[in-house]
Amino acid sequence: MLLLHVLASGSKGNAAIVEDASTGRGVLVDCGICKRDLFARAAAAGFDLARLDAILITHDHTDHVKGLGVATRGLAKARSAAVPPVYALGPVRAASAEIAKVEGACDVRDMRCGASFGIGPVGVYPFRTSHDAAASCGFRFEDAGGDALGYVTDTGVLTDEARDALREVRMLALESNHDERMLREGPYPWALKQRVASDRGHLSNAQAADALLSLLSPRLEQVVGMHLSENNNLPSLAARALTGALAQAGHPARVACAAQHLLVSVR
Repeated sequence: MLLLHVLASGSKGNAAIVEDASTGRGVLVDCGICKRDLFARAAAAGFDLARLDAILITHDHTDHVKGLGVATRGLAKARSAAVPPVYALGPVRAASAEIAKVEGACDVRDMRCGASFGIGPVGVYPFRTSHDAAASCGFRFEDAGGDALGYVTDTGVLTDEARDALREVRMLALESNHDERMLREGPYPWALKQRVASDRGHLSNAQAADALLSLLSPRLEQVVGMHLSENNNLPSLAARALTGALAQAGHPARVACAAQHLLVSVR
């Protein structure tokens, strides 16, 4: 079984651990938080960072990579060994100064959307998302027993490629970034509002609910609302949209919402 520990999710920093419960090993998705929070929240989740097998980067924006340097140095010290490899899309690797800083200190590897690879017993399938970065991706994870977890944030639309990759998952971590009215009436400059709401921005609560309806299957047990805006959303609004979609379909899956400053673990 796969477990998801969301250490932080939002515009101020993102990091999550996907753990293979059968082995206790895992991968870190993004590293946009400080070393202190990474270590403290991993410990609170009961996950030993010495059992981290890889770091996967979704895209080059700073809230997903700004902690990479200090985190890898901290991991090297804590593990007394080489840090786990860092995987990134080629354009992301080329565009990110934070990734460039760790190139000599750890093994940085290219990955490609549409090309699956293995990290221990866990299969990883990166797929394209629609975001205004050098490149961006989400992931489908599968363990040796066939358990599947879908992870998608930072996308203005759910592409057909993403829908295909996210079908028949047991757990779905799905961006539910903003309430459309709050964004429209909120404090952001007009240009930023347009960016967030664009096809290369972020999914709204309503878009997330529609996406969820298109991905329902008997296997789905848990939905996690991700990357909630602190300025343009509320956990209650995101949860209401997602639970409303499930109720509309008569589906029994559970809903949780990730947080910017608190650990959220689901299984």
